[in-house]
Amino acid sequence: MICAGIDAGSRSTKVVLFDTETGRVLGRGLANQGMALERLAVEVLEGACNEAQVDRARLGPVVATGYGRKAVRFAHTTITEITCHAQGVYHLAPEAHTIIEIGGQDSKCITLEKGGRVRDFAMNDRCAAGSGRFLELVAARLEVDLVTLGALSRQSAKPALISSMCVVFAETEIIGLLAEGVPPPDIAAGVQNAIAQRVLALAGRSVQPPVFFTGGVALQPGMVQALESAFSCPIQVPALPQFTGALGAAILAGRTLAS
Repeated sequence: MICAGIDAGSRSTKVVLFDTETGRVLGRGLANQGMALERLAVEVLEGACNEAQVDRARLGPVVATGYGRKAVRFAHTTITEITCHAQGVYHLAPEAHTIIEIGGQDSKCITLEKGGRVRDFAMNDRCAAGSGRFLELVAARLEVDLVTLGALSRQSAKPALISSMCVVFAETEIIGLLAEGVPPPDIAAGVQNAIAQRVLALAGRSVQPPVFFTGGVALQPGMVQALESAFSCPIQVPALPQFTGALGAAILAGRTLAS
């Protein structure tokens, strides 16, 4: 049976097609988020099916997760992104004990039990200072794209100290640093360190290795190093970290059928 997981995130929609018999991913799709969430989800799902040469009419259950999951009304059911990321990471790395997920609008720290079950979690969804949105604002202020921002951070000789915990005040602080002549690489690295410290405060004492880093921000060069410095332990990134939520949703779709 081929099942589908749809992660309707705040910044993009991701789809994974999963074969429950072989345990293999057959196809994926991704598109930047838009106003019509359900229509975009349909388009990305159809694109993934076409690429994988899978007849959509023969798909098994579809599970939606993420920020906009309730808008994906054609899904058979919805499951929280906490549970889906846990299952997705567990499938890729059964040894994982802690997951750090940083998306467009929030950040999460998830502690796993055996079997990929969620033991505990903490989430910041009220402030953009620990999310990808913060990086987008900084990139716009430095007049670079997100890829360039990450590359800049690796050129830093002395990361700037970003002390403000609110993204609005932090942006004002960055303007002041630019006025003082602080190099953009040091500002970029300072922002990544600030995000890592925000996530560390969110995690509290619940961080136990192995630690895996997922979400779109995991693709940012320099973020892994910033988190490793903050958490004082190795941070691992699974392949295609932006798809772990959709993967977990597809896996759970198969279990929904079995139940």
